[in-house]
Amino acid sequence: MSLNPELVRTRCQEIEESLERLEQISNKSREEFLSDRDQQDIASYRLLTAIEAALNLCYHITAKRLKKVPEEYAECFAILSEAGIVPAYLSERLQKTARFRNLLVHMYWKVDYSIVYDIIRNNLQDLRQFSRITAGLL
Repeated sequence: MSLNPELVRTRCQEIEESLERLEQISNKSREEFLSDRDQQDIASYRLLTAIEAALNLCYHITAKRLKKVPEEYAECFAILSEAGIVPAYLSERLQKTARFRNLLVHMYWKVDYSIVYDIIRNNLQDLRQFSRITAGLL
């Protein structure tokens, strides 16, 4: 079965919009970020939005192209790597991102905002690369 182009375009756009906002926040110093609860909340929300959009794309691809349903979020990216859709290094990084999503959603009171800061400074390209790979599947 083919992918739903509208779903893919919409989710890729959600990722890009969130990443653009996160990149604005990432220009702040660590100290500025860690002392600004509003920026922390915005960063957490935008990061969660981008991760959720990537997961939605991942599940869509695994269902439509590979006829598989992952049992957990991180596994979804592993399946795409095994199928040769995403490189192994990117899959591993996205699996860590999916696990961090679980912390943001289920244990938000334990979120270490210095980790959020490190992610928005160093790992946004993973989500952007995944979005581009996905868009290229259309």
